[in-house]
Amino acid sequence: MQRIESPGQPPHYRFEALDCEALDGPEPSAGLLQAVTTRLGGVSREPWASLNLGQTVGDDPRAVAANEQRAYAALGVAAGQVITARQVHGADVARVGAAEAGRVAGAADALVTDAPGVVLLMRFADCTPVLFHAPDRGVVAIAHAGWRGALAGVAAHTARAMIEHYGCDPHTLRVGIGPSIGPCCYEVGAEVYGPMADRWGADVVDRTAGAPGKAHLNLPECSARALGEVGVEHIEMAAVCTCCRREEFFSHRGDGGHTGRFAALIGLR
Repeated sequence: MQRIESPGQPPHYRFEALDCEALDGPEPSAGLLQAVTTRLGGVSREPWASLNLGQTVGDDPRAVAANEQRAYAALGVAAGQVITARQVHGADVARVGAAEAGRVAGAADALVTDAPGVVLLMRFADCTPVLFHAPDRGVVAIAHAGWRGALAGVAAHTARAMIEHYGCDPHTLRVGIGPSIGPCCYEVGAEVYGPMADRWGADVVDRTAGAPGKAHLNLPECSARALGEVGVEHIEMAAVCTCCRREEFFSHRGDGGHTGRFAALIGLR
């Protein structure tokens, strides 16, 4: 990922591999908007300081609205373009378009569109953001993968929706897996690591780490393996742990469960 900073604006990150017109060319796609925000550059006070974009975490709604204005202005986005979802830690994919612009699409943990002028947005604080771009088909998508969503294969469900409903080729899909809690910090119990190891391989779990009866889980790798099952080859891993980088990203685990949310966004201009 590449960090983007402009004077007087909140910083954000972009996936370098995601942001290309074609797989065999290095030119950025002028028609693609994609970003992962940070917790920097907003107005919220602790424990949501400062660019909290979560509307349901107890922060002052006026502060969240001001943060949204700052983030959207930095990205050249209007609030009326943004489509979000009620994230429920599942694997449902909602196909959306201009009719849903400026609205919440309902309960879903992935959104996909081929409509120019709309921006897909989801919120995170340790769960894995997964951004998709089919440059040859003009289709984008976003997924939210907590451990339940990762176990259910939400990333693969999203890719399949792009393939089945929009004619995308998995071999030309570009995917960015964003900042999330890393295997260095994500200690879980057997009720989590057992099913995840069974589904995605024993090596996504480090049973030598953690307290007795616990293990460390490589959450982003689970989404990468789900994508591999669908035939997706071009994946950029951020390899950034939100818990280690709490000065830059919100972390539910690292901040004791009371914190804000950063956002991942993608759209076709």
